[in-house]
Parts: sequence; C-alpha cells; structure tokens
Amino acid sequence: MVRQHILQIAGYQNSGKTTFITGLIEELQQKGLKVVTIKHHGHGGKPAAAEGKDTSRHLKAGAAAALVEGDGRLILQAESQNWSLEEKIQLISFFRPDIILVEGHKYEAFPKIVIIREEQDLHLLDDLQNIQAVLFWNEKLIRNIDKHRAYSCLLFHDENVIKEIIIHITDIKS
Repeated sequence: MVRQHILQIAGYQNSGKTTFITGLIEELQQKGLKVVTIKHHGHGGKPAAAEGKDTSRHLKAGAAAALVEGDGRLILQAESQNWSLEEKIQLISFFRPDIILVEGHKYEAFPKIVIIREEQDLHLLDDLQNIQAVLFWNEKLIRNIDKHRAYSCLLFHDENVIKEIIIHITDIKS
C-alpha cells in the first residue's frame, strides 16, 4: 500500500494532460490503488452545471452547496468566491484515496509532472517548482534542456511511460 500521494499534471491546453491522466488512472487502479482527481477549469468562466435541475435551483436560491445521489453516483455542486487547491484536496480526501491526481494548478508547489508539447512550452521548466518528471512530445525538445536538471525526461508517446512514472512516484514495482 502506498501512502496518500498528491501529484500534479501540468501543461498547456491540448498538451495531453487528460489523455495521460486517464492512462495513469487505469494503471494505478489495476494495481489496486484508489485514485481521485481534481481538475482545474482553466478556460474562463464556471464549469457547466446541469441547468434547470433541482440542485442548480437550490444553488441559485442561495444554498452554499447541493448534493445529489442516485444509484451510487454522487454529484456535488458548490459556490464560493474561489476554491483553493488545499480546500479541494481536503474535500476529496473524504474518499480516502491512495493518490490524488491534480490536473492543472501548475503554479502550486506539489510534486508534478510537466508535459511539454512544443518548444514555446519549455519556459515551464524554469517557471514551475517541484518538477519530478517531464514528458516531451519529441526527442528534439529533450535536447533543448539543461542536462543537469534533477528530474526524469521521458517521451510522451513511449508505450512504457506510464509504468515508468508509476515506478517513479510510488514504491510499486511492476
């Protein structure tokens, strides 16, 4: 069993964050680990909610939060000025996960994997902290970085990249 671990997946829009995370979730779940995710909606505005449904009407009337459950599925909607990542982690920790994957929130200080798709994304390696590994879309991008970096450099499309990341972030051996 692995202690609860928080890992951020950072990169720009369309860099492959969601694709990588879904593959990582599948592999971790196959190893018997309970995974939860936090997604930052970084496209401006509020994420879509089921408009016209009772829970949305409850929120519109002033409820701080509304929860609906049916057939084992739980949906929570809540309104606040802003939710810190720490508050989101505290909330989702209720589910007692082994691993919390955070998509986005790239400037937070938790351990992170950065996905570099294009050369103009390379500045993230200087701007972000606590980088554990970097996934590059092609080998040419790897050649553009300082060889003395303290993180692993892997290719995004390598068929073993998810297994390598799991070994890197946990004590699990494949």
